[in-house]
Amino acid sequence: MEETTVTSGDGGDGAANGTMPLDPHEECMKERKWWCFLLSSVFTFMAGLFIILIWRAFAFLCCRNKEKAAGAAGVKVAKAATDPSGKGGAAAGGNEIGFMTEAKDWAGELISGQSTTGRILVVLVFLLSIASLIIYFIDASRDGVEMCQSWATNTTQQIDLALNIFFMVYFFIRFIAASDKLWFMLELYSFVDYFTIPPSFVSIYLGRTWIGLRFLRALRLMSVPDILQYLNVLKTSSSIRLAQLVSIVISVWLTAAGVIHLLENSGDPLEFLNPQSLTYWECVYFLIVTMSTVGYGDIYCQTSLGRAFIVFFILVGLAVFASCIPEIIDLIGSRPKYGGTFKSERGRRHIVVCGHITYESVSHFLKDFLHEDREDVDVEVVFLHRKPPDLELEGLIKRHFTTVEFFQGSVMNTIDLQRVKVHEADACLVLANKYCQDPDAEDAANIMRVISIKNYSDEIRVIIQLMQYHNKAYLLNIPSWNWKRGDDVICVSELKLGFIAQSCLAPGFSTMMANLFAMRSYKTSPDMPEWQNDYLCGTGMEMYTENLSPSFGGMTFPQAAELCFVKLKLLLLAIEIPNEDSSDTKITINPKKKVKIGPNTQGFFMAQSADEVKRAWYYCKHCHEDVKDEKLIKKCKCKNLALFKKGVRAVQVVGRANESVHNSTFPTFTPPEIPKRVKLR
Repeated sequence: MEETTVTSGDGGDGAANGTMPLDPHEECMKERKWWCFLLSSVFTFMAGLFIILIWRAFAFLCCRNKEKAAGAAGVKVAKAATDPSGKGGAAAGGNEIGFMTEAKDWAGELISGQSTTGRILVVLVFLLSIASLIIYFIDASRDGVEMCQSWATNTTQQIDLALNIFFMVYFFIRFIAASDKLWFMLELYSFVDYFTIPPSFVSIYLGRTWIGLRFLRALRLMSVPDILQYLNVLKTSSSIRLAQLVSIVISVWLTAAGVIHLLENSGDPLEFLNPQSLTYWECVYFLIVTMSTVGYGDIYCQTSLGRAFIVFFILVGLAVFASCIPEIIDLIGSRPKYGGTFKSERGRRHIVVCGHITYESVSHFLKDFLHEDREDVDVEVVFLHRKPPDLELEGLIKRHFTTVEFFQGSVMNTIDLQRVKVHEADACLVLANKYCQDPDAEDAANIMRVISIKNYSDEIRVIIQLMQYHNKAYLLNIPSWNWKRGDDVICVSELKLGFIAQSCLAPGFSTMMANLFAMRSYKTSPDMPEWQNDYLCGTGMEMYTENLSPSFGGMTFPQAAELCFVKLKLLLLAIEIPNEDSSDTKITINPKKKVKIGPNTQGFFMAQSADEVKRAWYYCKHCHEDVKDEKLIKKCKCKNLALFKKGVRAVQVVGRANESVHNSTFPTFTPPEIPKRVKLR
C-alpha cells in the first residue's frame, strides 16, 4: 500500500515523518475486480451449455438401449395387436403425458402471448426491461464504471436485483417452453440474461458495483412491435414493419453507445492508464455524429479498444443503417394521404357516406345536405372510398374542410370501418351510381356493403340507394335490418315510376314534388315579372317539420292552418295525431274539424327555410298577437313562465297528496323535500 509522507518542522529544530492513510474508497478501488463480474456471466453460459450437452449425451445412450429393447419386444407387440380382446393393444399403445410435457405446454402457452395471462406477462417483462434500462441510465450518468459501495446503501442496485430475480424466473419459464434447449441457450435474449443477471448477485458478495454490460437491456426494445400487436395498436403490415425498423435502429444505437461508454471510461487493460470520462449520452451523440459521416471531432475515442470497436461498428452499423433508414423513409412517405383515423369531437355528430363517390355525386349530396335553408345542425360528413379523390373532388373537400373529411378505404374491411368510427355514427349512407350500365350489379354491390356494415355494427342506421325495386327484398334477409330503427331504402326506379303515375292522375305533380325535394334559395327581383317571382319563390320552398306551440292547443286544423298562413306566413299541410287503434301515431293531411290539436303536436309545413318554421314553436298568443311583421316573432319569456307555473302546480299537487296521506290510517311515507323558493329565469 502506498504511503504519503508528510514532513513537518517546528522552526529549525528537526524533522519528523508521519503517514496519512488512503481514503477507504480509493483503497478499495486500488484492485479492480471487473473480471469477477464478467467471469460470472461466462461461467453461467458455459455451465448451462455443459449441462445440456451432458443431458443430450445421456439421453442418446438411453435411447439406443430402448431401441434394442424395442426390437426384442417387437414380436410381443404384434401378438398383442392381434389379440381379439384388444386389451393387449390398448396397454401397448397407451402413452401417458409426463410431468415435463405438461410443464412445457404450460410454459409455452404462458410466454406465447396467445392468452390474456401470456399477454400480461410479455408486456410486464418489456416494461420491467425498460425500467432496468432506465436504472442503467441513472448509474451511467455517474463518474466511473466501478464503485465500492455496499449493497445495503445502494438503492438502484437493490431495485436492479429485484428486477433481475424476476428476469431469472422468466428465463427458466422460457427454458422449459423451449423445444430445443441448445438453441435456446444461443438466443439473443438469453445472452442478455447471461450478462445482466449473474453480475447483480456477484455485486452483493464483493460489496461493489460494476456497470458492466447492463446496456444489453436496450436490445429488448426490438420486442416493441410484438407488444404493440398484442395491444392491437399495430394492425397493418406497413406499420408493423416501420415499428420493427425503428426499434432495431434505436436498440443498436443505445447498445453500441453502452459499449463505447464502458470502454472509454474503463481505459485499456490491463493497467487502465488512459481512461476518458464520458457520459452515456455523450456516447450516444458521438455515435449519431459518426454514423451520419459528419464527424465533428469534439468527441472521439482515446482507448485502443474503443477505436477498434468504432471501426467494427462503422463497418457493421453502416450496413444496418443503410438498409433500415431508406426503408423507414419509404414507409413514412408511402403512407396514404387519406389514411389515418377519424377523430370525433365531443358533442359533434357525424355520418358516413360510401358507395359511388365521385365529384358529381358528392357535390350534389353536399349541396343538399349542407344547404343554408336547413336548420343549423352540427354534423360532420365522412366519405369512405377505395380510391383517392381526383383533383376536382379534392378541391371540393378542401372548400368544405370544416364539415367534410375523406378517408381512403373500403366498407368491406373491418379495419376501415373502425377508422371512420361507423359504430359511433348517426347513420351510414350508401350512394348508388344512377348512370350505371348494369343496375342489378350496382344494387348487388351496395347490398354487400350494407351486409358488411351491419356485420360490424348491427345498431347503425343505414340508408341505401337502389336502382331496381325488386332488389329491396334482399335487404329483408339481413338479420339486423330493422325498419323501425330507421333503416331505409331509396329506390330510384320506384320514385320515377311513382312520379309518372301520379302525374297521370294530377298533371304537374312530379314538377311540384321535385321542387319540394330540391334545396333551393331564391330572392325576389324587381326586374322579373311578378308571375316568375312567384314561381321561383315556390320552387325555393321545402318540407319541414316542427312542434306546434301551446298556443295552438284546442284549435282545429283549419283554425291552425289559417293562423299559420295569415300570421306566420307558413303553409301547414298535415299534423301527427294519435292512432285510435293503437298507441302509435299517424300523419293526417287536412284532418276533420273534430280533431283537436293537443300538446307537442308535430306539424308539417312548406316554407323557405327551417328558421321560418320555428315561428310555429315560438308563437305565443299573449306576446305575439299584436305583432304584424312575422320576422319579429321570436322566443319570448312566456316559455319560462309556463315552466314556472307548471312547477308551482306540481308543488301544490304534492302538498295536497301529503295532507291526504297524513289524514288516512294507512302506512305513510315522507315525500321528497320541496324547494321553498322557485326563481324565475
